[in-house]
Amino acid sequence: MRVWATAHAVDDFYQGLVPAAVPYFVLERHFSYVEASGLALAATLGSALPQVPIGLLADRHRLRWMAPLGISLAGVGTGLSGLAPAYPVVFALLLLAGVGIAMFHPPAGRDARRAAGGSATAMSYFAAGGSVGFFVGPALVTPALDRLGIGATALFIPPAVLMGFVLLRHHTRTADTAVRKAGPHGKDQPGRFAALTAVEVARSTISTGLNTFISLYWIRHLGAGSGLGGTALTLELGGGVLGTLLGGRLADRIGMVRTVQIGNAAMLPALWAMLACDDKYAALPLALLVGLVSNIPFAVLIKLGQDYLPSRPGTAAGVTLGLAVSAGGLFMPLLGLVASHHGPRGALVVLAAVPVLAILLSTALREPAHEPANEPAHEPDPGEPAGPAPGAAPR
Repeated sequence: MRVWATAHAVDDFYQGLVPAAVPYFVLERHFSYVEASGLALAATLGSALPQVPIGLLADRHRLRWMAPLGISLAGVGTGLSGLAPAYPVVFALLLLAGVGIAMFHPPAGRDARRAAGGSATAMSYFAAGGSVGFFVGPALVTPALDRLGIGATALFIPPAVLMGFVLLRHHTRTADTAVRKAGPHGKDQPGRFAALTAVEVARSTISTGLNTFISLYWIRHLGAGSGLGGTALTLELGGGVLGTLLGGRLADRIGMVRTVQIGNAAMLPALWAMLACDDKYAALPLALLVGLVSNIPFAVLIKLGQDYLPSRPGTAAGVTLGLAVSAGGLFMPLLGLVASHHGPRGALVVLAAVPVLAILLSTALREPAHEPANEPAHEPDPGEPAGPAPGAAPR
């Protein structure tokens, strides 16, 4: 879990880099709000669309090179985007970075599930790794861009390449000795998985919108400087780390579905409380609170999704970690239009109504009917199937 949590942190650092860099594209390159939202859309398209086919491949073959290559592409694409001379090139580079992120999540989620066994708390460590990456991204990127300008994104290419190499070496060392921890046995429940995916999309719209507009809200509506705007984003993402860990512990105590429902319900008052505060300093703790409550269901939904599709853990991870989480970016151009007419606050007001949809959708979720069970099995060679082929009966 340490290896996969660290790799997840590095990979999602580059997802956190994009919202941190968006205000600087607006301020230095004079991109419009719609163009700024398009940058979030580019990363979303690249990371969302390939998730399902990559997940299906990850369920049939080990593909040990996929996650390391994905991390490297994520770093190279986002790192070079700040050096790109024109908007179409920036868009293309962030699209490439999104593809790299898509290549990481399904195989990483599959292998993290095996390491976690049946524990939601253990799975929350892996999920929290991604939240840590999101948190560290703005904390490191904002000061660098403040001092050196948008071109400083290139400074963050080496960590991705290094982590890709480390992860590839890890796969090589464990190829012949790895022991798989099988997840829960049972039948696939595609109907409930579809309901869970809908919950993820609603939550993703809120999360992506916050990451895109919260800094601009502090700068343009509350009258803060770019540094304080970056601080607000950092606090929101830092709260996400705490919320992810809290959600895993709650799920092991009170159940996964109840934890998801509590997290969705808590988003509504937290968002409106932040919007009701007009003081740029007093609102900072509320940004932390919003990040915390909005991420309580994060790791739980990943685990629950894999429990709903026990024969296809890679596909489930690709959807819950990648496709559904990234799908919120598809709505960013609409929020960009709202922000163009009503400012960043208008976009956040729209987002503050979306938790109602997440609350309603989560009523369709049910606890899995089976108990976790662990059993050892050798890890297949690169050409062997990694698990049951699609359509195969569960053991």
